[in-house]
Amino acid sequence: MAKSYLLLLVATIVLASCGGNNGSGGGSSPAPTASLTASPSTITVGQNITLTWSSANADQGSVDNGVGAVGLNGNTHLQPTATTTYTYTATGPGGTATASATVTVNPPPPPTASLTATPSTITVGQHFALAWGSTNANQGSIDNGVGAVGINGSTTQLEPTATTKYTYTATGPGGTATASATVTVNPLPPPTATLTITPAVTLPGQPVVISWSSTNADSGNLDPGFGAVGPTGVAGRSPTATTIYTFTATGGGGTATATATVTVNPVTSFDGLKQSDGVVNLDVDPNGAVGTKQFMEYVNTAFQAYDKVTGQAVWSTPQQIETLWPYGSNCNAATLNPVIQLDVQILFDRVASRWLVGAKTSDANLGYYLCLAVSNTDDLSSPTLAWTSISSAKLDPILGSNGTHTYFPDWPKFGTWTDASEQQSAYYATIDLLDIDNANAEVGAVVCAFDRTDILNNPTNIKTEACVNVSTLDSSMMSFGIFLAHSLIPSDIDSTTLPPSGRDQFMLSIQNPVNDGLTLTSDRINLWDFHVDWTVNPATLTYGVAPLTVPIYTPGCYLYDPNNAAITNCIQEPQNNGQQLIDSVGDRLMPRLAYQNFGSYESFLISHTVQTGPGASGTGATAYQTGVRWYELRGSGTPTLYQSGTINPDAAISRFVPSIAQDKMGDAAVGYSTSNGQNNPGIDFSYWSLPNATDPSEIGIIDGPGEEVSGANGVGKWGTYSSMTVDPVDGCTFWYVNEYFAADNTWLTRIANFKIPGCQ
Repeated sequence: MAKSYLLLLVATIVLASCGGNNGSGGGSSPAPTASLTASPSTITVGQNITLTWSSANADQGSVDNGVGAVGLNGNTHLQPTATTTYTYTATGPGGTATASATVTVNPPPPPTASLTATPSTITVGQHFALAWGSTNANQGSIDNGVGAVGINGSTTQLEPTATTKYTYTATGPGGTATASATVTVNPLPPPTATLTITPAVTLPGQPVVISWSSTNADSGNLDPGFGAVGPTGVAGRSPTATTIYTFTATGGGGTATATATVTVNPVTSFDGLKQSDGVVNLDVDPNGAVGTKQFMEYVNTAFQAYDKVTGQAVWSTPQQIETLWPYGSNCNAATLNPVIQLDVQILFDRVASRWLVGAKTSDANLGYYLCLAVSNTDDLSSPTLAWTSISSAKLDPILGSNGTHTYFPDWPKFGTWTDASEQQSAYYATIDLLDIDNANAEVGAVVCAFDRTDILNNPTNIKTEACVNVSTLDSSMMSFGIFLAHSLIPSDIDSTTLPPSGRDQFMLSIQNPVNDGLTLTSDRINLWDFHVDWTVNPATLTYGVAPLTVPIYTPGCYLYDPNNAAITNCIQEPQNNGQQLIDSVGDRLMPRLAYQNFGSYESFLISHTVQTGPGASGTGATAYQTGVRWYELRGSGTPTLYQSGTINPDAAISRFVPSIAQDKMGDAAVGYSTSNGQNNPGIDFSYWSLPNATDPSEIGIIDGPGEEVSGANGVGKWGTYSSMTVDPVDGCTFWYVNEYFAADNTWLTRIANFKIPGCQ
């Protein structure tokens, strides 16, 4: 029975199977099929997909998730916002079939942002550029006033005034992104300012150069006297007083100032002896010297001392020169008129700190004498002031004569000299010899030495002086009865360092052109070497002379009077249309021969008046214009010419009657008179650096309101002296005395002092 049942079951299954495959007859409908695809299957939010479906054995279809009925075959485009599984359902008689497709929806990527600033560091007022970029963004903006800028780009000409952080914001579906860039804005740098003045020390009215510069500035101002000047520049000024200049530089970063001072050393002057002081009305021969406390001046027959600080006179009235010697002596004889008139020289012996007054007598009936007076102190206001008074032996035998009259001693010059060992210590005097019977022709010279050591230390037993007549040494010095080398100028010590042991006294004299009435020029001066021996009795004075070749010169106004070479009156004054002529004293060297021992070299300095105009061949007011020639000699043995120059800064003014000296720095100053047909006589000086001479600078001391007016040319009151000396205390301050006229025929003297820049 079991076997029968199994067979029956198999048969039933077979029959059933055969009936389903032939589709005929009354069997059931086929089942539907369904398919669904999503393309792409992975998207990003905002992207589209395509759903594609198909079916069989179905009569309708639908897709869920909001798609709805879709038919049996087809596609549709969708934009899902999130990952979604779509299901397609196909329905037919035979049933339903489904198919699914999943779309993965990724979120949008976040944006990126970049921002750069170029340059990243600027200074106020400068520009910079911003550059930006982004991805996954559709808009962008930058803060701090820039605004909407897009997703890529750049901008220039941004000019923040302070350090600023800029932020760029990029916005896209995926969100926002930011990038920042900081621009460091440095403040404007403060300006700098410099100001220099060259030279920094000067004398009144002399030019200086003012230079200024700045950085980080766009304008400048210079005061006093300039105003707006720009940030850099150079200008000239001629200040008359010490002035502080201030330069202000202005820029965006503020202001800066610089100051510079030009120190103007004053030229101080005051009136000295004057015509109304009881001075005998002769040629005006001002002479003087500076000491430790006073300046002492002499004119004609009177002398006075002035306090160096206040300028006040030491004595209530000027003193008469003969009072320095005992009444009744050779130098103060009991005569109606003083035996000493004119031609007195005052020196300050800076080695001994004593005053020396040198003179000569002028009375032929009494005979001629040299007179010296030496003080016992440097202070002329001291109540114990006393003078050692010395009179030479009678000079007549050594002066010589023309067979009728003794030659007249004229124009004495004095010098202080001592070597380090004092073997050659002496006060020297030189005298010109005039032939009074031959129009006062210059016919020779006499030199005398006085024992300085005895005068200072043993005044009661002074050795006899030693004198020598130098007139006949060299025949070339005589020309048709004229001594061409007259007026020897002795060295006078200005140095704090004494000359070397055994150093002789050196003198200089001119060598005028030959006296032929035609020759106007010379190229020679004469160097005289004097050696005194105080160890023998009587003392001896020996000498030698040698020519020094110098640049060619014409002595001032030489042969203006063809018949008399000694008449050198050609300096014009305004009076009478320039026909009132005064004396240039151009036929000789002028005192002083200033000596300085600087250690590394010894220096001798002298000056004289030379002709600078075209002379007799010229025409007009400048035909006989004069200037000042100077020479410096150096040398440890026999001095030789080291350098020279001529002061003649214009073609109009005559400069004459000079006196020269040098300070302890080796700077030189020479004072002189000035005049021409348009300008009354005045007083000027020039200064320069002597170690290597530079162009002199000229300074005015005083312009004379009046002039000399006399009955005939060359017979007036104009003198033959001026005097430049150096202060023994500081070695820097120059003191100068010369004459001028306060009104026509009313003369005064002027005492000036000044310091050359750089000497301290």
